[in-house]
Amino acid sequence: VILLESQDRIGGRIHTDYSFGCPVDMGASWLHGVCNENPLSPIIRHLGLTLYRTSGDDSILYDHDLESYALFDTNGHQVPQSMVAEVGVAFKKILEETDKVRNEQSNDISVKEAILIVLDRHPELRQEGLAYEVLQWYICRMEAWFAADADMISLKAWDQEKVLSGGHGLMVQGYDPVIKVLSRDIDIRLNHRVKKIVNGYKKVVVTVEDGRNFIADAAIVTVPLGILKANLIEFEPKLPEWKLSAISDLGVGNENKIALRFDHVFWPNVEFLGVVATTSYSCGYFLNLHKATGHPVLVYMAAGALSYDLEKLSDEAAANFVMLQLKRMFPDATEPVQYLVSRWGTDPNILGCYSYDAVGNSDDIYDRLRAPVGNLFFGGEAVSVDHQGSVHGAYSAGAMAAESCQRHLMQGLGSLERIPLAACREEIVETTIPLQISRLTGSVFETKLFLIF
Repeated sequence: VILLESQDRIGGRIHTDYSFGCPVDMGASWLHGVCNENPLSPIIRHLGLTLYRTSGDDSILYDHDLESYALFDTNGHQVPQSMVAEVGVAFKKILEETDKVRNEQSNDISVKEAILIVLDRHPELRQEGLAYEVLQWYICRMEAWFAADADMISLKAWDQEKVLSGGHGLMVQGYDPVIKVLSRDIDIRLNHRVKKIVNGYKKVVVTVEDGRNFIADAAIVTVPLGILKANLIEFEPKLPEWKLSAISDLGVGNENKIALRFDHVFWPNVEFLGVVATTSYSCGYFLNLHKATGHPVLVYMAAGALSYDLEKLSDEAAANFVMLQLKRMFPDATEPVQYLVSRWGTDPNILGCYSYDAVGNSDDIYDRLRAPVGNLFFGGEAVSVDHQGSVHGAYSAGAMAAESCQRHLMQGLGSLERIPLAACREEIVETTIPLQISRLTGSVFETKLFLIF
C-alpha cells in the first residue's frame, strides 16, 4: 500500500498546530459520541488521551449545552441566562414544528424556509428585541453544526443523522496523536498531488503533479468532496453519471477558526462566549480553550457565508475582525500575542470543511458516493454510512472502503483468504483502559471494551 498525500503533512482536515506552545486543532477537534460504539474510542483509550466533555446527549446546541457560557449583545451587555434558556425552549419547539412542515411538502425545502413557515403559523414562538437576537444566535450555532447557512440545509434530511450516544468531547491533546499512530508503518509520499487516475482493466494508473505515474491493482480515493466537485482530478474513463450527480448534489460546507493566544486570561471561566445579533451571520462564538486545557487561548469559529467572507481577508485583518467582537464583550481586552487563521474553503488541497445534506438531495446519494467504480473505491467523511462530517465517520468509511477493496482484489486473484488490515495487525485483547473524559472536575468514566491495536 502506498499513500499519496497532496500536502506537506498528513491529516487532511485534521491539523493540530503547536506554534502556540500547546496543541490547537485548527480543523477537527471534537469526538462526537463518547461511547464504545465510536470506532475511534479504542485508539483514544490506547493512547491514554483525555477529553473535555462539552455536552451530553440531545443538546439543542449539539456539541455544547448551557452549563457554562456567557452571551453578550453587540453593545457589550451580558444576556440574562434566563432569557437564553427561554429562547432555547422556543427554538426547540420551532424545530419540532418543522417536522409537520416537512410532512406537508411534496418537494424538499430549506430549514430556513421551514422556520419562517412555523413562525408565521405560531406567533407565540416569535421573538422580539434581544430575544430575537438570541434566536438568531441559536440558528447560528445550528448552521455551525452543518457548516452551512440555514437556507442551504435540507429540511428533509437535517435531523436524520445518527448521532452516537455519550455526548461530545473536546480532544485536549488534539487529534494529532491519533493521526500519528494510524500512520505508523505506512509508505506515505508527501507532496504528491494526484492530477489523473486511469481506471483500466485490473490496473489503475495514478499520475501526480510532476508527471510521475504510480501503477497499482486498485486505488482508494479519499480526497475531500470539494476536490471532486472542482474536478481537480481527471478520471479516465470519466466517472459514470450516477457518481458525478452524487458528487455535484451533496453539499460541502465551510467553517474556519481564528485562534488567539494571549499573555493572560481576561475573560470569564466559562466554556464558550457568544455575541448575539439581528442576523445569524452577525452572531459570534468563541471556544475557551483555557477552560479545557489551561492555556490562555480563545478560538473564534465561523461557518457558512461568514466563513467564506473571512477567507477574503488577510490573517491580520481576520484577527482584527475577531478582536472587535471580543472587545465589545470586554473593552479592556488585551491584544493577542499570536494568532492562527484557517482557510479550509480556499485551501487547494481541501476546498471546504465537511459535507452536509443540501436541499433536494436524493435518498441514495451516499450510496452512490460510496459505490466503487471498477478498481476505484471511495472513502472519507462524505461517504460515511451514518456519520457524515465527523472524524469517526471518515475513519469507519475508510475501513469499509479498505475491506471492499480487499474483497475485490481477492476475488480477482481467485482467493478468498483474508489479508489482515493494518488496523488489525495484532491480536485483539480485552482491556479496561478508561476513556478519560471529564468536566470541571477530574472524574473519569471507565468502560470495558475490546481494543484493536
